[in-house]
Amino acid sequence: MTTLAIYLAAAVAELTGCFAVWAWARLDRSPLWLVPGMASLALFAWLLTLSAADQSGRAFAIYGGVYIVASLVWLWLVDGQRPDVWDIAGATVCLAGAAIMLWAPRGG
Repeated sequence: MTTLAIYLAAAVAELTGCFAVWAWARLDRSPLWLVPGMASLALFAWLLTLSAADQSGRAFAIYGGVYIVASLVWLWLVDGQRPDVWDIAGATVCLAGAAIMLWAPRGG
């Protein structure tokens, strides 16, 4: 699985897991929503262990940029709210930062 695919899969797992909690707490859904939600969040955590980054903190930081972009896609597709120019500008900056951290040449 490629690094980008890992981060995208992690984002989907985290977003769906967090949405399950949101649905239970904010949309008055059954507590049973928490069961697949917790499983999805566990999948998210495991997927991050597959990252090419050598340290957990760097893997989490790189993932953060991907998560922000995925969250805006969620905003559009699930919440029905189209991201505005400021959302897109901010996400672009975050994704650029994540790319720098992921592909920066590092010595030893």
